[in-house]
Amino acid sequence: MLRHVISHLRRQDWTAVFIELIVVVVGVFIGVQASNWNEERETNQKAAVFTERLRSDLREEAWNYEYYIGYYREVLGSAKATADALTGKRPLSDEALLITAYRATQYHSGNRRRATYDELTSTGEIGLIHDRALRELAMNTYTTDVFDDIVQEGKTSRYRAAFRMVIPYDVQQKLSDSCGDRVVLPGDYAHIAHSLDYPCASGLSKDVIAKNAAILRNDSELVPLLRLRIADVDTNLGNFTVYGKDIRDGLRAVAQEKP
Repeated sequence: MLRHVISHLRRQDWTAVFIELIVVVVGVFIGVQASNWNEERETNQKAAVFTERLRSDLREEAWNYEYYIGYYREVLGSAKATADALTGKRPLSDEALLITAYRATQYHSGNRRRATYDELTSTGEIGLIHDRALRELAMNTYTTDVFDDIVQEGKTSRYRAAFRMVIPYDVQQKLSDSCGDRVVLPGDYAHIAHSLDYPCASGLSKDVIAKNAAILRNDSELVPLLRLRIADVDTNLGNFTVYGKDIRDGLRAVAQEKP
């Protein structure tokens, strides 16, 4: 091409020179456009993959959100029932007291589905999610403190520590085996209810039940600690259901979308 241009210049064949230059410019333009189109196509394909991955993660987060609410409502119910029994407001049998008191110690720390969001934010590619509502929902879901707060409260609950210190380990293990958390698979909304609050028998002997119920009834520190646990769990549930209403509504909408 260059030799042709030089030859035309020597002959002062300006028309030929002009045509050669046009060919060069058009060729370069087409090459650049083809490269841009290919890059855009690859970016759009990548965006589509990440968007679907993020939607899939958020569908599981939607279930997580509902599970936390359902589970901790049952923990709260057990804590209130235990406090009422220990104060004489609403008596329980020794076995029922032992079971509800144990359940009032429980907390849930589930696995979060956040790998896609973390990858997008760590690489600075969150902009690949063109759906603004989806992008903002992900950001709000994965940056909210409500999950960490409610788990941390459970781990550090003073009532939980007090119960675990006064009740023998073998009794706690029996309560866990017979009346502990039921496993609910992610996405199974139907079995969220009664994953902790369900009819059960402790499997303990009458003497063991009576002895440990007496320990609970005679421990003056438990009621104040239960009141604290009730207040903390209730506050955290309020954060999920009231202050986190926009997140919950957004997750519910994503959960209803077909994969």
